Amino acid sequence: MERAANISLAAWPRARESDRARVSVRLFAVILVASAGVSAALASWLPLQVSILTVFLFAGPHNWFELRYFLMRLPARFGRSRNFFAVAFTGIFLLTAAYLAMPALYYANLWSGANWPDAMATWNTLLLLWLGALVMMRSRQSSRRDWFWMLPVVFLLCALNWLQPQLFSLAIVYIHPLVALWFLDRHLRRTRPEWRRTYHRCLILLPLLIAGMLWQLSRTSSLADDNGLFWRITQHAGADLLPSVSSHMLVSLHVFLELLHYGVWIIALPLIGATGALWSVRTIPLARRRGGFPKLIAAVLVFGLFVVGVLWFGFSVNYAAMRDVYFAVAIAHVLAEAPFLLRMI
Repeated sequence: MERAANISLAAWPRARESDRARVSVRLFAVILVASAGVSAALASWLPLQVSILTVFLFAGPHNWFELRYFLMRLPARFGRSRNFFAVAFTGIFLLTAAYLAMPALYYANLWSGANWPDAMATWNTLLLLWLGALVMMRSRQSSRRDWFWMLPVVFLLCALNWLQPQLFSLAIVYIHPLVALWFLDRHLRRTRPEWRRTYHRCLILLPLLIAGMLWQLSRTSSLADDNGLFWRITQHAGADLLPSVSSHMLVSLHVFLELLHYGVWIIALPLIGATGALWSVRTIPLARRRGGFPKLIAAVLVFGLFVVGVLWFGFSVNYAAMRDVYFAVAIAHVLAEAPFLLRMI
């Protein structure tokens, strides 16, 4: 009897721990499903208003959280990854500069708008070749990875891009928000492996939600774009490239994906500890190691908060102009996601 009692008492804490784990997983699933459902409903109901509000509130903060996350993922010493990061950072800088130069040259009347599709196709090609180079470099860092098959895929995408460069760029606009879900999966794999199965089951709902939105909104009339701001939002969602498709459906879908993107970076990843203690630079390897740069890292994070404040101020003064500036400059963080995601695969 005494031995049986001791066994029961020893097993009790483990049972309680298992119960807490199951409750945490269920709560995680409920939050995911509820957030996706509410986001889809709001994006479908008031697409223009929700787009304006979410960009105003979350565009700057989510970039700060991404910056914090990327600093966490930078190795203390690059070692064998030195060339990988050299190519990554060089590509981010040059592609961002070229992306910003295209409209600047156009507005300065230094080249004709008739060349815009060719310029976009050239930029997209350089982007794909840069991604292909990073994939090959990452593949060579481990004998377990054989990603040579990606090269034909990259060249095929380059060819498709030249057929319809503007549609190819629009596809990037819609695909980019989904990359955040991949980051969340990779981090769950490292820190909460018992949650991944539940997470994958929740992801099954995503195409169902999107299909439901497309079916419901495809019959709606296009949104009124009789002012400059509304016109910018509908054009960003692809209304000019897909005139036969309801702009209500396009804007709603884009807003829904952006809400998911912001939710992952601002809520999900910080809650599971992916960004470390937000105000402690000592959780960042580059600041923690001997001979590190804690003051520089702290200055970068503080400057990032200052930029967020500038964005909020700019949105308050002239929302339409600041939105254009933000979505032009934000290409840098879109590009930065690629090498850090590859490092986690």
